[in-house]
Amino acid sequence: MKLSEGLRRGLAIREKIGRPYCAAVIVAAGTSSRMGGTNKILTVLENLPVICRTVDVFDKCSMIDEIIVVTQQELLEKVSRYLKAYGKMRMVVAGGATRTDSVMAGLAAVSDRTQLVAVHDGARPLVTDEVICRAVSKAKKFAAAAPAVRVKDTIKVSTGGAVDETPDRSTLYAVQTPQVFDRDLLAAALQNAKEQGIALTDDCSAVEALGMPVQLTDGDEENLKLTTPIDLELAALILRRRANA
Repeated sequence: MKLSEGLRRGLAIREKIGRPYCAAVIVAAGTSSRMGGTNKILTVLENLPVICRTVDVFDKCSMIDEIIVVTQQELLEKVSRYLKAYGKMRMVVAGGATRTDSVMAGLAAVSDRTQLVAVHDGARPLVTDEVICRAVSKAKKFAAAAPAVRVKDTIKVSTGGAVDETPDRSTLYAVQTPQVFDRDLLAAALQNAKEQGIALTDDCSAVEALGMPVQLTDGDEENLKLTTPIDLELAALILRRRANA
């Protein structure tokens, strides 16, 4: 599927407007299967649940206008209760069976004013205001942007246990969130991915499948995605250092 001419014209027009209205869709509907039985978004990290730490950064960011949180159906009431004090919170909604379904559920809940959507992992509580603002600013101009950091390790490609290929490390980046897109572009990309049965681990891949380039912005090595128990330990150390800086 390719971008329609109407959508292309819309993107060109929006590039010329002032600061666009940006909604954050924070995806926190995963099963935390690698966290040893702990639900990571509700885990207390330095006296505050992970999901609260994540939302707090977006709530304070001047380039974010509203927040949607997507979580598991059975956690709706609890997560809503945790987040009711944040002024930019619009809604907590139930996610779906896949990441694509969950992001689509969040996208469906944003207000009609929304022009840009910043999709962020709920389990990245250490994201900074600077990382968010860089991605939003770049997406305002190019319609699709994501923070990334250069890969430090040598990467091997293997399909059967033996090394098939060693990519040039200088061209490799680890992509983070928030990934920020024009609202209509993201909606078209996700719908296409669902129709084509494309399995996604991030939303850039859906936009790339439409033939639309995604611009990279400077990420942050501290913008960890909490996946395993050791990540929680690292995050706690980073937060303590920040508190004492």
